[in-house]
Amino acid sequence: MKSTEYMKELQAKTVEELSEELVSAKKELFNLRFQNATNQLQNTARISEVRKNIARIQTVISSKAD
Repeated sequence: MKSTEYMKELQAKTVEELSEELVSAKKELFNLRFQNATNQLQNTARISEVRKNIARIQTVISSKAD
């Protein structure tokens, strides 16, 4: 999914839905880091992708808080 489409999808969600998605993204990042540490991760680029998605979610949450 392109980042612009993902941002539009995020902006359509409520703050509660965004918070839930943020928690799941952080869990996914933890699992990816754990897999990377144990040399089980095949796609290491997924780590940076998830980190960017977390930042996007936090950006939308902060803009909706205003």
